[in-house]
Amino acid sequence: MAGIPGMAGTEHVGFTVPDIEAATRFFVEVIGCRQIFDAGPFQADDDWMAVHLGVDPRAVIRKLRMLRCGNGPAFELFQYEAPDQKTERPRNSDHAGHHLAFYVADIDAAYAYLKDKGVTTMGAPSEITSGPSAGLRWLYFLAPWGMQLELVSYPQGMAYEKTTTDRLWSPL
Repeated sequence: MAGIPGMAGTEHVGFTVPDIEAATRFFVEVIGCRQIFDAGPFQADDDWMAVHLGVDPRAVIRKLRMLRCGNGPAFELFQYEAPDQKTERPRNSDHAGHHLAFYVADIDAAYAYLKDKGVTTMGAPSEITSGPSAGLRWLYFLAPWGMQLELVSYPQGMAYEKTTTDRLWSPL
């Protein structure tokens, strides 16, 4: 198989948040993630930040925090300060747009839970009824700082699973 030698899978994804403590409270208290560890602050007097992270050389990572949600990959929260920092949030349609999706067994119960917690949802759960992802139900919602998140559920599987033994992901 072609690709990076020794590739085992996705270990983590990272996101910059405006307030790491508020973001942690949301991910732990509302989503149900676990905080694993903190590191930082990180700053450099030379061009290390620019060379290694592609940010302004005077950028400071005030804190880095690793979280884990269920049995998916870990994710890393950063709280940066940088002279050229942008605060606009990209939409999914923008280059480098993104979202983080969580698998749930019962999307209707999860939707009711989010509504009860006062979380902004983008409509109600939708269902895909044709094509390779038929059987998938999904819902976008927003973190308090505006980051797009998603719930997905396909407890009976998706249509593509009938044609291959490959799986995108398994909640087991």
